[in-house]
Amino acid sequence: MYRGRFEAALEALAPLLGAEPDHAEALYMRAACLRYLDRREEAFDALAALKAAAPEFGRAYQEEGHLHRARGREQEALAAYRRACRFNPALHASWMAQAEILEAQGHGEEARQARAQGERILALPKELVSVTHLLHEDRILKAEKLCRAFLQKHPHHVEAMRLLAAIAKRFGVMEDAEFLLESAIGFEPDNVQLRLDYIEVLRKRQKFAKALEEARLLHEREPDNPLFASHHAIELMQTGDYPAAISLFDAVLKRVPDDPATLTSRAHALKTAGRQEEAVASYRRAAEVKPDHGDAWYGLANLKTYRFTRDEIAAMERQEARPDLAFADRIHLCFALGKAHEDHERYERSFEYYARGNALKRRQTRYTSAQMEEEFEAQKRVCTRELFESKGETGHPAPDPIFIVGLPRAGSTLIEQILASHSQIDGTLELPNILALSHRLRGRKRVGGQTRYPAILAELSGEKLRELGADYIEGTALHRRGAPFFTDKMPNNFRHIGLIKLILPNAKIIDARRHPMACCFSGFKQLFAEGQEFTYGLEEIGRYYRGYVDLMAHWDEVLPGAVLRVHHEDVVDDLEGQVRRMLDYLGLPFEPACVEFHKTRREVRTASSEQVRQPIFRSGTEQWRHFEPWLDELKTALGPALTGYRD
Repeated sequence: MYRGRFEAALEALAPLLGAEPDHAEALYMRAACLRYLDRREEAFDALAALKAAAPEFGRAYQEEGHLHRARGREQEALAAYRRACRFNPALHASWMAQAEILEAQGHGEEARQARAQGERILALPKELVSVTHLLHEDRILKAEKLCRAFLQKHPHHVEAMRLLAAIAKRFGVMEDAEFLLESAIGFEPDNVQLRLDYIEVLRKRQKFAKALEEARLLHEREPDNPLFASHHAIELMQTGDYPAAISLFDAVLKRVPDDPATLTSRAHALKTAGRQEEAVASYRRAAEVKPDHGDAWYGLANLKTYRFTRDEIAAMERQEARPDLAFADRIHLCFALGKAHEDHERYERSFEYYARGNALKRRQTRYTSAQMEEEFEAQKRVCTRELFESKGETGHPAPDPIFIVGLPRAGSTLIEQILASHSQIDGTLELPNILALSHRLRGRKRVGGQTRYPAILAELSGEKLRELGADYIEGTALHRRGAPFFTDKMPNNFRHIGLIKLILPNAKIIDARRHPMACCFSGFKQLFAEGQEFTYGLEEIGRYYRGYVDLMAHWDEVLPGAVLRVHHEDVVDDLEGQVRRMLDYLGLPFEPACVEFHKTRREVRTASSEQVRQPIFRSGTEQWRHFEPWLDELKTALGPALTGYRD
């Protein structure tokens, strides 16, 4: 309707942007119109607003590339086109523009690869190009509808199956994603992208052994391919074989010296294996070769024991101030700078960076406190004393699991390290099996927004409960080392204690609890690898902690004596007394090694990995008080839990 009438289009967009200033599509169209009208400065302003509202909107960077190119700034244009394709790989114009610029600069091989990508997109059915655009612009429901309609007409189209699997991943329906990718691989067994997607889905479904086997086969097919070697190393890490993973990363670095992503992955593996000095060196080298590589800077901060120099802080601040910094790198740098300034006792500056990092991270989440509080209430409505009495102990009788639940940053890694120092207990990690089971039981939402879980718990037969318990024992066996008991340290399992006690009635559960201000602010300071979306706002984490305390009180009422509550501050003040108390609850004899937990050598994957390799210090319990002037919102959100958390 407005083809070629750019002034008229701008007038039509004005009311929409007046009502919704952050409307991404409208901001994009405004920027494009302004470019065609040669109002370039205004176009750049419109793009700045678009990138602030939707930092990963690929077409914003494509439009930025066009603007730079019109001004003769080829290098800036190339960087913008590359970023556009990273956020949306279906942008044909960006691939072809890259090819033209690279060819003119004499980079023939890179130009050929970019042109090949552009031609691949051009060869795709238009419907699937649209699906890709929708998927990467977070319009998932529309993408799914269009992709399913295409597959009804072309049921064996491999790229359509791959895209629908990607959509299923975004919805968290990993079973569908796995089935689609398995089917697609049956049609095109040599399609590398399908196999890489399949490995990722297998990992997310906790099928670690199968994921490792698939990665190993790819690596064996092309032993000199660094991409395949890296994927093999990542899957080795998932199964706990850190020496082999590190060896593979070393081999990759011989072929691709100083690759920042490999240096960082290697550092993650070294950190988990307890080789801290080597991890520091690898993180620092990654930051040296790519100063804007936020993951490496945050890796140093996340060691918790590393103290940044003033020169390093200045270097990070220079990178964070860059307007063209990638969104993910900015988030990582903000959290790293928060930690760096905190260590130098510049608390107001530190809080500014923590707040900025959290605000950026919140843009990526769909978390709402109201929805989570409704989930808590649903657990209380369904999981009554009557439900547990009616089911009896019909689940799987294995006494092996020891669940450590609570909030992240509440001291659960310390408890796990203490227990893993016992000769009869294997320390594993934050196992996702219970969360995956809850998602499987949840199913797709019904009309009206309701899911089957937790209501379905009342419908499960004793036979089914035993089967689910057996599945959990079998699925976690990969992480065990032969001891009769093992820990599962996934903190969010507190939301599913009803499910746990129905399928594993003899499992033990320890609630790791910490002072609400200390726990919540520590979570607010932490950038998590995935999940834990409730931590990226003071109000959100305060309301979550309040709901957690309330739900745990419910479990105490309907399952009396089932859960042992361990307060972090009590462990700090009376380590041996609390160790004996936990072992008594577990029915295990006291062993001195549990008190000398910091001497136990094992892989630890959480943010506290270096802290639990040291004796207990009290200094960490009151760190939040340095930030108290800025935490009123948190106190308000906590409400009665602020003082009643020990009740």
